[in-house]
Amino acid sequence: MVCAAVSIGAQAPNPTSAANPFFGSVTARPVTGEPLKLSLDDAIGLGLKNNLGLRQAEIGESSLQGQKKQALQHFLPTLTLTGSNGVYQHNLAALGFGPGTIAKFGSLFPGGIPSGKFSFITKDDLTDGQIHFDQTLFSGPVIAGWRAVGAAEKSAYYSKMSARGEVVQQVATAYLRAIADSSEVDNALARQAADQLSLDQVHQAHLAGVAANLDELRARVQLQAQQQSLIAARNNLEKDLILLKREIGIDPGQPIILTDPAPYSELAAQTPEELRATAYKSRQDYQNLQAQVVELRAVQSAYRSQRLPTLSFGGYYGVSMVNGAGTHGNFVAMGTLKLPIFREARIRGDVEAAQANLDAVSAQLANLRVQIDQQVRSALLDATASARLVEVARSSVELASRALADETDRVNAGVDDTLPLVTAQATLAAAQSNLVQSLYQYNLSKLMLARTSGVLETQYRAFLGR
Repeated sequence: MVCAAVSIGAQAPNPTSAANPFFGSVTARPVTGEPLKLSLDDAIGLGLKNNLGLRQAEIGESSLQGQKKQALQHFLPTLTLTGSNGVYQHNLAALGFGPGTIAKFGSLFPGGIPSGKFSFITKDDLTDGQIHFDQTLFSGPVIAGWRAVGAAEKSAYYSKMSARGEVVQQVATAYLRAIADSSEVDNALARQAADQLSLDQVHQAHLAGVAANLDELRARVQLQAQQQSLIAARNNLEKDLILLKREIGIDPGQPIILTDPAPYSELAAQTPEELRATAYKSRQDYQNLQAQVVELRAVQSAYRSQRLPTLSFGGYYGVSMVNGAGTHGNFVAMGTLKLPIFREARIRGDVEAAQANLDAVSAQLANLRVQIDQQVRSALLDATASARLVEVARSSVELASRALADETDRVNAGVDDTLPLVTAQATLAAAQSNLVQSLYQYNLSKLMLARTSGVLETQYRAFLGR
């Protein structure tokens, strides 16, 4: 029993968000002195709201939505309104209108231009307003880029949905682990109370001279070993509760009470073929890879479309007024056709690189189809085996309880000493702990079966039998 207690207390430390963001969260509420009652549904709801890994996936989807809007802007017309007012000074000589030029044009003016009367430094007050219009009418790369961003947005959506499934699995696992820890604590408390009662009885018998000192020593060692187990069980429970609170956005110092008991139900009969068909329709990672294939095909099309011309239209209309002498309208309407020349090497390189990425993702998609089949079959085998282990563990607890009751009667009747009694108590403690762990593993295997089928978020209640 001492070895068992030490091994329980030496568990690996709880994981942190530094290694996996799904073990962290954004704390959503301050600490209160009143314990917070928490059901499994409540915990999963808080996890879907506050979990760090899901938050990051949602931010990634929002980023892709922003990029899609940026790509859309290339097709929309752009209107720009500008206006200015200023005083300008010009040096006509610097602009090429020197004395020689003025003399040539002097005959055009009545009476000519008096010598020395012409100033080559002029000033004017200019007020100008314009409205500009620009729009891309056709661009192969822009169109293909728009499609690629749309496919990437779908991929980000499926990544977010996959992250939601991960949150449900992580939170449900932590909740079930805490329930198992709580059952271990309850069993340890019950065994400690029984060991204390046994020690009191043996001590009284020893004082009366009907029991040996060795029997009292055995009972005392058994009680202390059980006290060690209780300390380790409580420590594991507190650590696992902290992990659960970190995953769902509750401050680690907030006391909580788990209101749901350990669920148990028979697993509904399903064939691997049925589960596999459900997984192909519901698995977010599978749909994510399909969206990535569409995205990479659009990227490859974008590179190929660089060979196509680009047609755009632009222009402006403006009004100008010089020195307050009235206004005059001016405008430009212009179409632009761009033809790419001498870019074939770069285009071919981009297309070949995109094809390599497409081949890689296509291979991953083909592999995932087979992997889903493997995962579904393995999860179904684990769930079936775990259900049988629960049945065996329950039978073991029943048999160990009967054996302990019989041995207690024999000790009280003076037929046996305390050594067989201590052995029976240890056997029952091991059987109870094994039942708790078997039930925990059975529920985990059903969660994994729902996850591999792609229906964890929507059907975890049905799989757990709640």
